[in-house]
Amino acid sequence: MEVNLRDLPLLLKKEGVEALIIDQVTPEGGTVAEFLDIPFVSCACALMFNREISVPPLNTSWNYSSTAWANIRNWMGYQLLTRITQPITEIINQQRLTWNLPLHSSPNDRYSQLAQLCQQPAEFEFPRQHLPAHFHFCGSLANPASRAVTSFPFEKLTGQPLIYASMGTIQNRLLEVFQIIAEACMDLDAQLVISLGGAATPESLPNLAGSPLVVEYAPQLELLKKTRLTITHAGMNTTMECLMNGVPMVAIPVANDQPGVASRIAWSGCGESIPLKKLSVAKLKTAIQKVLTEDSYKQNAVRLQEAIQRAGGVSRAADIIEQAIVTGKPVLAEK
Repeated sequence: MEVNLRDLPLLLKKEGVEALIIDQVTPEGGTVAEFLDIPFVSCACALMFNREISVPPLNTSWNYSSTAWANIRNWMGYQLLTRITQPITEIINQQRLTWNLPLHSSPNDRYSQLAQLCQQPAEFEFPRQHLPAHFHFCGSLANPASRAVTSFPFEKLTGQPLIYASMGTIQNRLLEVFQIIAEACMDLDAQLVISLGGAATPESLPNLAGSPLVVEYAPQLELLKKTRLTITHAGMNTTMECLMNGVPMVAIPVANDQPGVASRIAWSGCGESIPLKKLSVAKLKTAIQKVLTEDSYKQNAVRLQEAIQRAGGVSRAADIIEQAIVTGKPVLAEK
């Protein structure tokens, strides 16, 4: 953040940048745009960061509730989060003071006053009462054409119902989780495909129960078209790709916003969630069997698939961005 605040203004001026699209995970970006007096649009590529007392903090797996106790719990969670992130606030406000910009009193102040975008559909978010009028649920912003070609032994698929397991490519070093997944699926009438995401090579896990098909990387989009159930770390990209294909999930969140994504998977009825600390073969097997056998999970996954298609995706996001930059006025969301 200090480097961006120090170096970005000069670099952006040098390149003649006239507008910015700033991920919410880059909280100093809006301050740079304000200093340069250029328009910017905020985008939530992960779970939306906008704070609201009625909604649990994104880094928790807390269930949504409208009770007074839940609001107190959420408030306490945000107080702790504020303390943890205080150095970020201090760095930003110190620079704003230097640049004669009004200080931020809330993390929500860091986001655009023209347009805020996120790649969730509204149906995959807890009920909100206080989002800004220029907040837009756009659905998935992924570009399948940007994926590198990944080889995969499709000839080894048996035709049984396919369970696809991936713990992502960043927080995926917990190899014992793959062992638990294999044991939980061992006795099911299904074929398990495990993508290690670079965590290890298939040769390093030669004795997994049930002899699942294990690959270092998988062509995820192609496999999801054949998948009955995904076991996932609940990263936003994988979650959206599952829902774009109407695939229900069992989530095992690890870090960052994944607990919040997992709690929304359970809340929206498109899957089940098991916290990493509570993960066991028995609990995972029960969750898998429940999602595979109860029709409501597939039905809710398809419902969210349709919601993502209605949301407009990249095309709608681009239209909003262009309107915000051209007019310099807030782009209001449709009711």
